[in-house]
Amino acid sequence: MIIIADGGSTKTNWCLLDDNQKKIYFNTEGYNPYFVDSEYILNSLKKGLPNDLPLDKVKEVNYYGAGVHNEEKAKIVADAIEALFPNAQVEIGHDLLAAARALLGNQAGFAAILGTGTNTCIYDGVEITFNINSAAYILGDEGSGCYIGKKLLTDFVRGLMPEDVSRVFFETYQLTPDEIIDNVYTKPLANRFCASFSKFVYDNNVDIEYTRKIVDDAFEAFFANLVSKYPDYQEYTFNCIGSVAYNFRNVLEHKATQYGMTVGKIIRSPIDDLVKFHIERAVEKS
Repeated sequence: MIIIADGGSTKTNWCLLDDNQKKIYFNTEGYNPYFVDSEYILNSLKKGLPNDLPLDKVKEVNYYGAGVHNEEKAKIVADAIEALFPNAQVEIGHDLLAAARALLGNQAGFAAILGTGTNTCIYDGVEITFNINSAAYILGDEGSGCYIGKKLLTDFVRGLMPEDVSRVFFETYQLTPDEIIDNVYTKPLANRFCASFSKFVYDNNVDIEYTRKIVDDAFEAFFANLVSKYPDYQEYTFNCIGSVAYNFRNVLEHKATQYGMTVGKIIRSPIDDLVKFHIERAVEKS
């Protein structure tokens, strides 16, 4: 049995491949090692994984996760997974590699993530060869759900949100400006908190011009500060993965075209294409 997992900061998508290559999908929360430790991940997995999952029969776990930028962060996730699956060979990879493999397979090209956070890269068909640091949610992550959510929250806290939108926002979340500040600066997982409000931008029908501008400005910053900084970026097809990319794909496609890029694949989740990649890799090994 083999497990493939795609872990974002908010949610992790899992797929168990049994010995007959039957696919069983399930979800848990996300585990970014910048915000959670091994003990937290292990306890969460014990609660979140299916009760009938044969932990001792799993021979291989391929986990791709947000925040796995170096060996230290990868070890936080690996320690938890190895404790749970005692007989499995565990491989921990960056979620950006998962995106590249899902979007491009064995082909070279440009790949990006726009979900809770942001990331971008050039991929040679095997490994990531060039990556501009997204600088994470406080300093960067332009275009992400967190970036969009922060702008929305800032406007609400400062009283800059259009009155009709502000009224619906408060009716929806029942949060005062003081409570928002408290959630952002004193409680854990502020990135996830901020990103959760990107859904309001997507769902809002009160002032489309206002919310459209928030998204357009976010994607403008994404292309201006990240995508366009890659050498010869216009020679690549624009491929992107993530809930924000998928939900706002019309705005994203328009922005990519403005920057002279041909649009390739824009998908919500990499898990299906990632499973396909690992099935093909297993066939090649056999």
